[in-house]
Amino acid sequence: MAEANWYVVHTYSGYENKVKANIEKTIENRHLEEEILEVRVPLQDVVEVKNGAKKVVQKKLFPGYVLINMVMNDDTWYVVRNTRGVTGFVGPGSKPVPLTEAEMKPLGIRTENVSIDFAEGDMIVVVAGAWKDTVGVVQRIDYSKQTATINVELFGRETPVEISFAEVRKSQ
Repeated sequence: MAEANWYVVHTYSGYENKVKANIEKTIENRHLEEEILEVRVPLQDVVEVKNGAKKVVQKKLFPGYVLINMVMNDDTWYVVRNTRGVTGFVGPGSKPVPLTEAEMKPLGIRTENVSIDFAEGDMIVVVAGAWKDTVGVVQRIDYSKQTATINVELFGRETPVEISFAEVRKSQ
């Protein structure tokens, strides 16, 4: 299988979230989960002061652009290029150019492979953060975000919680 890279897609301004939703729906409908791995609208926290009150608001880091982690082939190119609201890939002519490691670093996107000593179905203990000392079974592992999703009991219900690899260890 070819390697997945991050690509930048240009959209109509204000359509970023709609494009993200449309691409994710198409991934689901066409079963392209193995080829289009992630769609992101980069956000940043901005402090706004209105009437003397500070408020933290999330704003788009790059209005008019969406980041996509995908394996580039004719099918994935066609799906993304023909999504409503997409004007094209960023790159010369019709050839999309993947982002380099240096370009991705300031965006907070980690690509280095991390080896972990647990897998889906394993029991893990959370060793840091808000869920410290919580024990759960790994439901899903996301290497691109470097997180594990576990089910924890919250108010008598099983609730999925996403936890960073750095905050967990395998239970003995």
